[in-house]
Amino acid sequence: MSKSEGSGCMTCMFKYETSRTLVIPSKGVACLFRFAQLLVLLYVVGYVCVVRKAYQETDSVISSVTTKVKGFAFTNTSYMEPRFWDVADFVMPPQGHNSFFVLTNLIVTPKQIQTRCPEPPGPTTTCMDDCDCFEGRNDPRGSGIQTGLCVNYSATVQTCQVLSWCPLEIDTTLPEPALLAEAADFTVLIKNSITYPKFNFHRRNILPHINSSYLKTCEFNRSTDPDCPIFRLKHIALEAGEDFQDMAVKGGILGIIIDWTCDLDWWARKCYPKYSFRRLDNKNPVNNVAPGYNFRFAKYYQTPDGEEIRTLIKAYGIRFDIIVFGTAGKFGILPTIINLAAALTILSLIPHVCDWIMLTCMSKRDLYHKHKVAHMTEGDSQSVSMGTTYGTQ
Repeated sequence: MSKSEGSGCMTCMFKYETSRTLVIPSKGVACLFRFAQLLVLLYVVGYVCVVRKAYQETDSVISSVTTKVKGFAFTNTSYMEPRFWDVADFVMPPQGHNSFFVLTNLIVTPKQIQTRCPEPPGPTTTCMDDCDCFEGRNDPRGSGIQTGLCVNYSATVQTCQVLSWCPLEIDTTLPEPALLAEAADFTVLIKNSITYPKFNFHRRNILPHINSSYLKTCEFNRSTDPDCPIFRLKHIALEAGEDFQDMAVKGGILGIIIDWTCDLDWWARKCYPKYSFRRLDNKNPVNNVAPGYNFRFAKYYQTPDGEEIRTLIKAYGIRFDIIVFGTAGKFGILPTIINLAAALTILSLIPHVCDWIMLTCMSKRDLYHKHKVAHMTEGDSQSVSMGTTYGTQ
C-alpha cells in the first residue's frame, strides 16, 4: 500500500456523516411519507395489538375430564330375550381416557363352549374332502384352528372343521333399527377442570353460578342453557350434523370439543368454555368399507358340572371423544418491549425509503441530491440543519 492510499484511508476513518434537513415542496412524497406512517400505525395497533395481542405472554391449557352417563332402556325383540339395560350394561368401560362409549347395537352369540364345529362357508373354508383341510392351520381371518377334517356344514355344503368357541358367531345380519335406539335420550355429565400454570389460573366447566339444584334440572342448549355441562346424546349428534339413529346401527365416533381460549387481562371472570361438536370418523359415501365402530367382548360363566361357557357380544356403538384445547394470554413486559421496538424500527425505515424515492425516481433528483449531500470542513462556520422534512412549503 502506497503512502497516499494509507493517507486516504486514515482520512475516511476520521469523517463523520449525518443526515441533513431538506424541506421539499412535494405533495406526492409528503403523502407517501404520511401514508406509510399511517399504515405502520394501523398494523401495530390493529393487527399486532388488537388481533394478535402480541403484547401478551401465552400459556397452553392443561386439562382433566371425567364423565357420568345416565339412562336406561328395555329391549324385547326376536334377536334376544326381553332385557332391561342400565348404565353398567351399555357404558364400556365405565371410565375412559377423555372418552366414553355407549352401546347402541349388538350381535349376541350365547352359550359358546370350547369344542369342534364347522366353519362358515367361504373361499378358504369350503372343502370337498379332508385333503383340502390342514391340521393345525391357524388363519387369523378364520374362526379357529383347523383339525384337518372336512365335515358337513349343511345338507349341501362341506367346510373345514375348527377347534374354537362353538357355536360360531354369525354377524352377516345386523339388527335395524338399532336394538338400543333409546340411547338417544341418555344424558352425560362432563366435568372438566383446567389450569394455566404460568398464570396460576384454575377453572371448571361447572361455573361458580351453577348450584346443585340447577344441575339436577338443566340440559345444554346453545340458546337457553349454554353453560350447562349435561348433554343429551341425540342433541350432540344433531349439533354435529348427524342423525343419532343412523349412527346407532353401525356405530361411529363423535367429538365434543371444549375451547378454553381466554384473555386474562380484561375478561378473566368471563373465561368460560365454548362447546362444539363434530363427527370424527370418516363418513364417505363412496368409500364406505368397514364403516362404523365395533368391538367384541365376552361374559364367562361356569355350569354346575364345572364346564366353562361364555356369551360373545359384538358391540356396535358411538364413542364420544372429549377434546379440550385453549390458549390464555396476559400482559407481559418482554413481548411488549419486543413488539414496540419492532414497530419503531419499521417507522425509522420509512424516511430512508422516501429518501431513496426522492433521489432516484423524481425528475429533480439531481437538485435534491445536491442539497441533500454536502461536504464541510472544520473551518466552515455556516450552520447546517440536519434531517429531511417532506412537505409543501
